[in-house]
Amino acid sequence: MQVFHLSISGLIIANFIAWFTIHVCLSYFCLKVPDSFYESRNLHHRKREEAALYEILKIRSWKTVLPDGGGIFRGGFRKKKLKTLTVTYVTKFIVETKRAEFNHWILIPPSLLFFLWNPPLVGWFMVAYSLIVNIPFIMIQRYNRYRLELILPKIKNKEKRRRSSVETYGI
Repeated sequence: MQVFHLSISGLIIANFIAWFTIHVCLSYFCLKVPDSFYESRNLHHRKREEAALYEILKIRSWKTVLPDGGGIFRGGFRKKKLKTLTVTYVTKFIVETKRAEFNHWILIPPSLLFFLWNPPLVGWFMVAYSLIVNIPFIMIQRYNRYRLELILPKIKNKEKRRRSSVETYGI
C-alpha cells in the first residue's frame, strides 16, 4: 500500500528520520505520563512460566549488554542496576519497568506506517526491525519486575523490623 514513492536515498533518510522521531516522541510521552498510570497497570503474566522461559533464554547473561535509555531525558530513571534496596526505591524501580515495557510495546505498531513510503518488502523489514529491537527490552523489563516483586516483600519486612526495633529500643 505504498502511497509515496521515494528514491533509495530518500527512503533511507525518511526511514531514519521516522524511526528517530517515533522513538524520541513516544519515549518522551511515556516519561511524562504520571507514575499513577503505571502503578494502576496490573501487567498480568504467568510469572513462573515466564521466569522459566527467561532462564532458558539466559536473559541474566545478556541483559546488561543492551543499552539503558532511562537517562536520555531529564527525569528519566536508569535501570541498569539496583542502587539501593529500600522499599521506596524498589517500588519506583518496579513502576519504571512498567513504564519501559509500555514504551517498548507502543514502539511496535508505528512500524506499519512504513508501508506508506516503502515497498512491501522494506515495510515488512521495518516491522521485523521493530519486533527484534523491542521484544528483548520488553522481556528484560518483565524479568526484572518479576525478580523485584519477589524481593520487595522481604525488603518491606526488613524495614518493618528495623522500624519496630527503633520504636521499641530507641536504637
